[in-house]
Amino acid sequence: MFILTMRVRDYECDIQGVVNNSVYQNYLEHARHEFLLANNVNFAQITASGINLVVTRAELDYKASLKPQDDFYITVECIRESRLKFAFIQHIYRSVDGKLVMQARIIGTGVNAKGRPEIPSELAQLFTPQDAL
Repeated sequence: MFILTMRVRDYECDIQGVVNNSVYQNYLEHARHEFLLANNVNFAQITASGINLVVTRAELDYKASLKPQDDFYITVECIRESRLKFAFIQHIYRSVDGKLVMQARIIGTGVNAKGRPEIPSELAQLFTPQDAL
């Protein structure tokens, strides 16, 4: 399982003194990109090859709030959702106590130059054998 550690920056918080809900999606996206790079999947190269990786659905369950200067970590796992879709299963935990802050399921696909769904081979290699369809 991939883990990325981060820290809340003051400007990410709203007037209530907690991380604004929209910021969590930035955290999740950053963790997905780092996960891909750590697994030798270059997002920019896939795009240059004519395949655009796109999010088709985002399921976010907020469980607790992060505050300024909180350290936290994000876990990332990639599974095959169907023949033409994949899902990133992600969790955000507060580092100090391991409290679950958010769980997310981000579903995506690749779209080739002809506008057809296609999962690039570089990404397909990240799925476990039982995920292969």
